[in-house]
Amino acid sequence: MSTKRPIAFLVPLLIAFAMAECKDSTITVQDWGSANGQAVQKFTLKNEAGQEVDIITYGATITGIRTPDNHGKIEDVVLGFDDIAGYLSSDNPYFGATVGRVANRIAKGRFTVDGVEYQVSQNIGENSLHGGTKGWSFKVWNATIENDSVVMTLLSEDGDEGYPGAVIASAAFRLLKDGELHIEMRSFTTKPTPINLTNHAYFNLAGHGTNAPELYNHSITLNADRWTVTDSNSIPTGEIRPVKDSIMDLRRPTVLGDVINKVPGGGYDYNFCLPEECSKTNENRFVAEVVHPTSGRYMEVYSNQPGVQLYTANFLPNMSDSTGILGKSGKKYFRHGALCLETQNYPDAINHANFPDSVLRPGQLWHYGAAWQTNH
Repeated sequence: MSTKRPIAFLVPLLIAFAMAECKDSTITVQDWGSANGQAVQKFTLKNEAGQEVDIITYGATITGIRTPDNHGKIEDVVLGFDDIAGYLSSDNPYFGATVGRVANRIAKGRFTVDGVEYQVSQNIGENSLHGGTKGWSFKVWNATIENDSVVMTLLSEDGDEGYPGAVIASAAFRLLKDGELHIEMRSFTTKPTPINLTNHAYFNLAGHGTNAPELYNHSITLNADRWTVTDSNSIPTGEIRPVKDSIMDLRRPTVLGDVINKVPGGGYDYNFCLPEECSKTNENRFVAEVVHPTSGRYMEVYSNQPGVQLYTANFLPNMSDSTGILGKSGKKYFRHGALCLETQNYPDAINHANFPDSVLRPGQLWHYGAAWQTNH
């Protein structure tokens, strides 16, 4: 999914407690601790409807999305931590992070580009996940306020985690007055390299601390007619199978509690393929709708990517035998406490010729577009 157009170099500008009045939202920024010996900043975008989005420069991470229900009660609907220490801890399962250089999995951490084999870091058994041991979600990004957007930028050096080519990446976040959060990412490289970014926000529209009892009440509709079959380590076999007449068919509204425990592996953690005719354009198109009937909150997702990883937090601790992950406001997070809709290329695409091409080459611009609209 690359387009040949220029990208601007962005000069970082960070001013503690600065404020910018924008057409669609107000943006404030404050100090938020440090990571890797660098200062971390938190940006808050707020629109006239009282909706707010928090993003920190560590991992270009969304730490909060606050939105009202149908009675005007505001809740934070994404999982996360109250401070930078939580995001730096081993308990953090990529809450809200921008993950890359390659999101999802690469089999055995190996791939070949133009006849040259590369070995990248293996951080989930013998495989690589979300960019490796110190992928982009573990780095402090530079940031600036550009008109009505927060734009974060990162330089990933040649050889970073074993990947070829120096890559400049940017991620722009914009909150509109109708509650739509736009995320636009761009990358370009000095050498051919695989690129596959996504955001890893964990959503529970009933509120971030309500866990499985409320997630099971969510209804989901997914615009996907196929899915990529995986082995026991969640590595694609190369087979792309129709969803029809299977537990993977979510093309009509489906209550998660009716199906989640029937899915192989104890919940959804699979890549779903958007219809092929949708992949022929670089424009955002409908991916999914999630509804929480009790609160009236709903979320629509749009993206220009060919796939979406639906993940239902299967690897969070079990409620019956664990103290959980201590998150925001003292809330504890447990298995099936949220869902992720990670719009992206197919997992391990670099090793499957029948998957969409994931190699970015010098002179090309990789472009990612996504929009989440949360409302009531």
